[in-house]
Amino acid sequence: MARRYSDAVVADGPLVFVSGQMPIDADGTVAVGDALAQTRRALRNVDSVLAENGADARHLVKLTYYLRHMADLDDVRRVVDGYLVHEPRPASTLVEVSGLVDSRCLIEVDAVAVRGRGTEAR
Repeated sequence: MARRYSDAVVADGPLVFVSGQMPIDADGTVAVGDALAQTRRALRNVDSVLAENGADARHLVKLTYYLRHMADLDDVRRVVDGYLVHEPRPASTLVEVSGLVDSRCLIEVDAVAVRGRGTEAR
């Protein structure tokens, strides 16, 4: 079956739009465990897509988190605080959703990055 989306789209210029990344390995295995483990896996997937497109976490300008249970927010924040070590931190949005495309997943993360350019918080 043909894929219905791209892992990332590089706009004409330095922008990289990363599709929602779930806590799923390349072989389709969902990260076992709680929101901590699943957030780590989803962010590793974001990193992989960024790397394939000439960027890394330093280039992130926007992250959006889709969380199944707001009760997991503290765990997600703990992982994200360890992941986002560069300043400025990207803008972000977190929303609680009733479901994700794979019911085993607790989180999905999408991102926007700007390759080869510094960013500045405002």
